[in-house]
Amino acid sequence: MITYKTAGVDKEEGYKSVGLIKDMVKRTYSKNVLTELGSFGALYELGKYDNPVLVSGTDGVGTKLKIAFALNKYNTIGIDCVAMCVNDILCHGAKPLFFLDYLACGKLDAEVAAQIVSGVTEGCMQSYAALVGGETAEMPGFYQAGEYDIAGFAVGVVEKSKVITGDKIKSGDIVIALSSSGVHSNGFSLVRKLIPDFTAEFNGSLIGETLLTPTKIYVKPVLKLLEQVEVKGMAHITGGGLIENLPRIIPDGLCADIKVADINVLPIFEHINQLGVDKMEMFGTFNMGVGFCIVVDSADVNTALAILDAEGEDAYIIGSIVNGTEKICLN
Repeated sequence: MITYKTAGVDKEEGYKSVGLIKDMVKRTYSKNVLTELGSFGALYELGKYDNPVLVSGTDGVGTKLKIAFALNKYNTIGIDCVAMCVNDILCHGAKPLFFLDYLACGKLDAEVAAQIVSGVTEGCMQSYAALVGGETAEMPGFYQAGEYDIAGFAVGVVEKSKVITGDKIKSGDIVIALSSSGVHSNGFSLVRKLIPDFTAEFNGSLIGETLLTPTKIYVKPVLKLLEQVEVKGMAHITGGGLIENLPRIIPDGLCADIKVADINVLPIFEHINQLGVDKMEMFGTFNMGVGFCIVVDSADVNTALAILDAEGEDAYIIGSIVNGTEKICLN
């Protein structure tokens, strides 16, 4: 007799996976979560808002997963998945409410799945988001043995009167950078072409370990900043780097004049540059050490920097807003 297991899907391993992650997931719950893991849908009570606007975002981790496979290290990529989603919705001033993940594989290993979800729960704890559900799909013949894919979906909320779009940005405003933790989760197709051996030494450790450093989550310090300072615009510096992402919030007729010499470029990017990538290609592909940008009035910049510093952020000025048609200039 043919069974689902002989076709390649082990239901018992799936049940084991759920058992391993249940307690981790519950750590992310708040009083607003009204259902337990395993319900057909997740119920979340919004709470008291005058005119709430829901802000949503979805993303994955991309080919950074290849490094996790090579090093057999799975407990950080879940943080990446959460970070890529919550940092995006944060750009509009939204506080993350809940998160859902999608994990797909060729053959499920409950222990590996639990490691991945442990990263997801850590990311949720760092961003106030409740992990209210998800899907684990075992797809034999579709994915290579030992390989996984992960994607996520986040929903946040902001009062309509406090939505941030960049429309209030004006000439004379200041651009503040928040340092990244590393390459984050973009540009890894190029990274893997340049660095085929993830066990090579780099700055005293495996270069693969450096590359797996999880994407930084900016939710807590930025929400603290929003309580005290009027922030005019925010940009999550992901694929396309500063060149592609900062212009997304700059109004027509204005330009973000960025001083390249003021950017604290991380050693990993200097290493990649030395492997043969042109400097402007670097700035159009990687975050280069700047994971998040915040635009504030010049009168508020010192207060903003002090708040971010108190929250443990490496925040510093990298430019200003000037009149122009380019939207961004790297000088």
